[in-house]
Amino acid sequence: MSGTLREEHDALLLDLDGTVYAGQDVVPGALAALTGSAQRLLYVTNNASRTPSAVAAHLTELGLPTTAADVVTSAQSAARLLGERLEPRAAVLVVGAPALVEEISAVGLVPVRGSEPTPAAVVQGHSPDTGWTALAEATVAIRAGAVWVATNTDLTLPSARGLLPGNGSLVAAVRCATGQEPLVAGKPARPLMEDALDRSGATAPLVVGDRLDTDIAGARAVGARSLLVLTGVSTPMELLRAPEEQRPDLVAADLGGLDRAAQELAIDHVDGWSVHVDGSTLVLACDDGAADPVAGLRAACRPAWDDPGWTVLRAEGAGAESALRSWGIDPG
Repeated sequence: MSGTLREEHDALLLDLDGTVYAGQDVVPGALAALTGSAQRLLYVTNNASRTPSAVAAHLTELGLPTTAADVVTSAQSAARLLGERLEPRAAVLVVGAPALVEEISAVGLVPVRGSEPTPAAVVQGHSPDTGWTALAEATVAIRAGAVWVATNTDLTLPSARGLLPGNGSLVAAVRCATGQEPLVAGKPARPLMEDALDRSGATAPLVVGDRLDTDIAGARAVGARSLLVLTGVSTPMELLRAPEEQRPDLVAADLGGLDRAAQELAIDHVDGWSVHVDGSTLVLACDDGAADPVAGLRAACRPAWDDPGWTVLRAEGAGAESALRSWGIDPG
């Protein structure tokens, strides 16, 4: 297929959780969209709980043949940040999974789980096994002057069962206990995106993800074009309320959007839809009951962003009412 979005780019920097898979299950449409892609595919994840080889094995099992070199994790970026700041063989208290321990060792630092030897730094990443004792050790070390790096600060983590507490929720506990702010490796901070761009060697990358506050903000932080897919965390209402630093260039229902023309996915006027702000009401109008609700969402973004004083949504016409229902909003 010619003239598609993917063909305008030489690399796709893809989020994983909520974009390609949710827990152990592939997101509908992801296999068809990514299989056989001519672009370099790099999977860029804030999740520091699995090694790149484990992530690659999971993707391969799902039907997307992948190597460890195709996976860029926040654990790798966190380890790089510490390697640049500490002396070789410095002790680093690891609050996180064994995968994070491996990355700390790989940059010539010594991972520890307790107070001996005295940690020069603390690195905190997601692990479902993290408990109070580990957070207490981190608090003591940070208050004593240890460098603190968080792999990411995502408050939630998508799963097949819904949203679960993410690393950011536990980082918040340590922040409250120490009064300190960590250096952040993962999206939306620059280090992970910079590492992914460096590894891709791309001149025209496209960042693809499901979260405005991480994937899209991360793309904007490094000046990359971005595509939001509505298969994970961020909702249509959150998109309409997005601050400037979280606004995507393109929006699609899922990864199938890669095979559509870029102009069809752009935040702009969309034929058949009329959107305006009337006082405190964002009015979405479309009479075609079979109209694409995501097209309506794209049409609504610019008016919603340009006049953020609205507080309620109103639908006019069968198409607009159907769109609001698909966004989980009662059209009244």
